[in-house]
Amino acid sequence: MSRRRRSRPPRGRSLRDKLTLLFFAVTAAAVGVLYFLVVPELESNLREQKLEGLARIAEATQEPFDELTLDPDITAPQLDERVTAIANAIDARITLWGIQQSLGERPRGDDGRFYVISDSREERAYPENLPLLRDSVRTGDLVAGETLFRGERLAQVAQPLVFEGEPSRVVVYSRSLTDVAETVDFVRTRLLAASGVALLLALVGGALVAQSLARRVRRLETAAEDVAAGEYVEPLPVDSSDELGQLTAAFNAMQEQLRRVEVARREFVATASHELRTPIFSLGGFVELLADEDLDPEERREFLAEISEQVERLKKLAVDLLDLSRLDSGSLALTIETVDLAELARTVAGEFGPALAEHGGGLLTRLPEDGVLARCDRERTAQIVRILLDNAIRHTPPGTTLSISAGADSAGAALTVADEGPGLPADRPVFDPFITGGASKGAGLGLAIARELAGRMDGSLRARDQVAGAVLTLQLPAAGAGGGNSAVSG
Repeated sequence: MSRRRRSRPPRGRSLRDKLTLLFFAVTAAAVGVLYFLVVPELESNLREQKLEGLARIAEATQEPFDELTLDPDITAPQLDERVTAIANAIDARITLWGIQQSLGERPRGDDGRFYVISDSREERAYPENLPLLRDSVRTGDLVAGETLFRGERLAQVAQPLVFEGEPSRVVVYSRSLTDVAETVDFVRTRLLAASGVALLLALVGGALVAQSLARRVRRLETAAEDVAAGEYVEPLPVDSSDELGQLTAAFNAMQEQLRRVEVARREFVATASHELRTPIFSLGGFVELLADEDLDPEERREFLAEISEQVERLKKLAVDLLDLSRLDSGSLALTIETVDLAELARTVAGEFGPALAEHGGGLLTRLPEDGVLARCDRERTAQIVRILLDNAIRHTPPGTTLSISAGADSAGAALTVADEGPGLPADRPVFDPFITGGASKGAGLGLAIARELAGRMDGSLRARDQVAGAVLTLQLPAAGAGGGNSAVSG
């Protein structure tokens, strides 16, 4: 059987491409978050650590500078020497600024004009940061900040020196932030390199994983197309326990079930055709015989009786096939209600009076007078009882006795039909459609329908052999207090 294979989706729309892009996008997003959040945060923390270190140094060296400020006899070279010594000890540049006070009255907060008194380096250019100087003089406290000097960013801390209640000088501690920039650049470079490798691995790994998943999905798709085309495919290998592995196992189970259903369907059609063909051919033969004008009245009556029997057989077969079809399609409606099995069994047994008389046997009834209540569909339960009694009459020798009994136990309500015939065939599944025992003229659908009906009413139909004959037991749910009617679909 030929069929057109589905074309592959355009590039970028396949499962493999989408999963690969998803892996790449997730990795890129993680790298982007890491780069744009961690690196700036790292740089900010390093700068804060620099400023905090300078602030601690400023607090520790404030006393020596206060002494220098109070010493009126210190010379400029001596001051430079002391400032340089302190700067070398703390590994920072120190600039001592003086404040030029204006003449006359001035409002508080006017910082005057700043000039360099001493610097730890012999340079004529100084890292001047006027806003920092003004803030330290205005607040009278230590102030931290940054400045750009000769293309180099510096961390600075300004510490005012107070004389007679007024800031007279400001000590500025400066340290280069070049090492911070170098550290950040190093981390940024390594992060970019690692990001590139991670993106490459994500792209390759995502492609490999996506290709593996896409191959397994495509294998399932191909197998599904084969099954849809009516072909049988070998069970797919279940090579993992993930969702796709479970889906593959479910597909294998589905295919096996479909194969069984197909085999059953073919057998059903073949057997049903055979069962229908036999009575139809018989009817055709009898019609031809009846056309013979030389038949005497006795032979004509015999042929008409045979025709009537074959017609009844066809009618029963048609009804059974219809019931079986409704059960298979789930369209059989059931009305669940409280039913007295003992009363129902007496009613159905009464219908078999003529058949039992012809059979020549008797029917023993063991049905309690107070009844046996069950939850079931009355008409379908009566149909099951008819099937069981008819099956017992047809499969037992004339003159043998049948029995029907009902009772209740912890498992529910039960109705049992027993006979003294040859028993059930051990080599045949008697509940399967078209399975008959011995030389029976039936189509073998009765017990199959009975068991299916019992199952639809949450019950069961069991069969067992005894010393002489067979026993078939219908088990149904016992009726609870206050049970009403309910309609369900079979």
